[in-house]
Amino acid sequence: MISSASREELSAEFGFPLDDFQMRAIDVLRSGESVVVSAPTGSGKTVVADYAIKQALFQGERAFYTTPIKALSNQKFSDLVNAHGREMVGLLTGDNVVNPEAPIIVMTTEVLRNMLYARSDSLVGLSTVILDEVHFIQDAYRGPVWEEVIIHLPHEIRLVCLSATVSNAPEVAEWMTTVRGVTRFVIEEKRPVELEMMVMIGDRSGQDSLLPIFSGSSINPRVQRMVESVSFRKGAKRQTGRRPLVTPRRIDVIEALKADDLLPTIYFIFSRQGCDEAAVTTARDLPALTTTDQRRRIAAIVEERVRDLSTEDLDVLGYDGFRHRLESGIASHHAGMVPPFKEAVEACFVEGLIQVVFATETLAVGINMPARSVVIDKLSKFTGEHHQFLSAAQFTQLTGRAGRRGLDDKGHAVLLWSPFVTIEQMAGLASSKSFRLTSSFRPTYNMAVNLVRAYPRDKARHLLNLSLAQFQSDRDVVKLESKVERKMQEMREHELSLHSPHGSPEDYLTLAQSQSARRSTASVSVIDDAISALRPGAVIHVDKGRYTGMATVVSTTRRARGWKVTAITSRKSLLQLSSEDFPEPPVPVATIDLPQPFTPTRQDYQRKVVERMVRSLRKGRVSASGIHRESRDASADTSVTSHLMNDSDLEDRLIEAQKILRIRKELPFLQEQVDKHTSSISRTFDRVLGILELWGYVDNWELTPKGDVVSRLFHESDLLVAECLHRGLLDELEAPALAAMTSVFVYEHRSSDPPPAPWFPSKEARSRWKSIESISSDLRQLEIHNHLLPHRSPDPTYVSVAYSWAAGEGFSEVIESEELSGGDFVRNMKQLVDLLRQFSLIAPSASTRREALRAGELIMRGVVEASSTISESA
Repeated sequence: MISSASREELSAEFGFPLDDFQMRAIDVLRSGESVVVSAPTGSGKTVVADYAIKQALFQGERAFYTTPIKALSNQKFSDLVNAHGREMVGLLTGDNVVNPEAPIIVMTTEVLRNMLYARSDSLVGLSTVILDEVHFIQDAYRGPVWEEVIIHLPHEIRLVCLSATVSNAPEVAEWMTTVRGVTRFVIEEKRPVELEMMVMIGDRSGQDSLLPIFSGSSINPRVQRMVESVSFRKGAKRQTGRRPLVTPRRIDVIEALKADDLLPTIYFIFSRQGCDEAAVTTARDLPALTTTDQRRRIAAIVEERVRDLSTEDLDVLGYDGFRHRLESGIASHHAGMVPPFKEAVEACFVEGLIQVVFATETLAVGINMPARSVVIDKLSKFTGEHHQFLSAAQFTQLTGRAGRRGLDDKGHAVLLWSPFVTIEQMAGLASSKSFRLTSSFRPTYNMAVNLVRAYPRDKARHLLNLSLAQFQSDRDVVKLESKVERKMQEMREHELSLHSPHGSPEDYLTLAQSQSARRSTASVSVIDDAISALRPGAVIHVDKGRYTGMATVVSTTRRARGWKVTAITSRKSLLQLSSEDFPEPPVPVATIDLPQPFTPTRQDYQRKVVERMVRSLRKGRVSASGIHRESRDASADTSVTSHLMNDSDLEDRLIEAQKILRIRKELPFLQEQVDKHTSSISRTFDRVLGILELWGYVDNWELTPKGDVVSRLFHESDLLVAECLHRGLLDELEAPALAAMTSVFVYEHRSSDPPPAPWFPSKEARSRWKSIESISSDLRQLEIHNHLLPHRSPDPTYVSVAYSWAAGEGFSEVIESEELSGGDFVRNMKQLVDLLRQFSLIAPSASTRREALRAGELIMRGVVEASSTISESA
């Protein structure tokens, strides 16, 4: 454990007292082991990561810091530049490559995964990898990437896994220990700032109440009395009693928080439009929440963030209204906003200049924006198909923003009374601590071809069986696979001992095998007769499992399946033997008198037996292995390996050779056990591989040229995209048309309203779309037939937008004609650029590679370019 002096030194180094969980995690790192840290949002998990990075730098090694999304990578890059200097930190995302040779590199987890499959030289000198937000492992799309990284990273690289509070962190650490080596877990359940759960109950008479939900561990009696005075009929509201309760208006909630000194607040609304409308009405109906100096500072921050946007672009984005609301202390924050606007909101909020932010749940993911209070507008959200009650994990993520460490004694989470949610439901959600991390691992086409490219067939299956999904569904398989790996490593270590100037390793194995063959000629009956003749106190040589050496017989018993021998080994432990454990009849080399009273299970008894056995063996000059050196020459097969007889270490090498032979016998049995537990993951892999073979991407565990393209293509519809490239459906197109046709793989229409009729720049483009649609339909049918999750169908809705923008049309014309939000436009364009950049490297046609590069350059302009750069202040 870390001493009090070291604790003081570390606290002085970081500039604040470290919490116990931080010290425990640092203690693990000092021991050279990997660690999983599970702690609430805002508790200071990054202190552990910072220490790991400093440790790597001190040792002259590299450290990688991975995050699930580019926005978090950019934010962490800025933090580390401020801490270590720009020359020490690099960044690798789809948008930016900054200082890639730096000792500290920040990247998305996908980038690291791709490095591992490519056997990148960047991994040389790497000692530490921080996996931030590792609870993303259960994300349906991104989750498998975390498991691939954990499984494929060399075991000597230390992992620091940072997670929000999960209830099964020990299980995750146990899995990592099984597949990588010792991994400790450190759990902190206590929030750094106490959280009080509140409910605001509206009253038609204007007497709104903001009350704690709990009194001790029970529901607040005052709240209980208020809500019990109201009853409802299913499907319609019917109130009885003295108080006509209503859901509070947002303006009333803000005024109540201001009156109770609970600002700044993050007000979560699960709708972009709802956030924008709330910001507009609140800014209109409330007096400004900022001072003159604050407004001046807000204006400076906003101008800095939008300096690369043209006046025309700002007009389209509603800049004047956005800035006015910010200067009044109110803002919205959601994925529909362009990154410069979102970054301005974040910067102002962090400086304490904004008092109210209406945000969707995307703000709860990783962005460092704590508040004094949070408000949750509703406890259910629309999934696109139906309304779904918040899970305990989602609720914890949202309320984790309440309470600023070092500024607030207490954080407040405010729920709004509703006739459709009982106070018991609120209390149950508020008190729930169940957040079990579950794997979403599944083999993909890209994963499959990379496994084929990088590993032999048996090794690839072995790696699949090491997944957390397999561990959680059937731990036996993971443990068996790990045992196979340990046996293989053990065999490699034994093989090192067989290198000598007297002969090759195969020579020693041949001699050992010859000795075993002679011993195996002894019939079972002869062995049984020899065992029956053994008496308690007989000292014999045994070779079972990991033990090879002398043992003293304490009992022999006749059983239906043969003889059973109980013996005490030189390691002072009991060993059970059967007839099958003796390749030749056991012959006593000595006899001792067993101690009395006869208590062979007691440790002191076993110690006395070993002492007497050692004394007896010394008198008889029997070697530690139990083989008489005088008989060595007699057992040698001079016709095959006579040259080995000059090896003074022959006896020891033969023991090593026997161990290798024994492992070789064990491995097929272990593999048979693995096969008996064949998992759904292995079956899924077989089906994925079957489609790849059917379509000509893999041939007899070898990648074809088509397969090589898929191995370097990272996209959720990877096989569809690769097949379209292979059939030339993206060839011989000028850059704007190529951008337009590529957009069908990027855009996804998510509105409940039907999409507009697609527009194509030419009849040829429309014809190609029909071919892409046909390939997708064939692939979906094949996937469904093979019980695989179908790929996302291509969508032509964005073709006109991509073509217009790549052809040079202005931002205002594109946005207004297509009724797009600025944030959606930028996000889709950046995803389009990412795929086009991949095409510029992997497309079979050289002309397509050139046009793809040009198309990406045409798109990367204006608001798209301004939303893709790292701030110079970093």
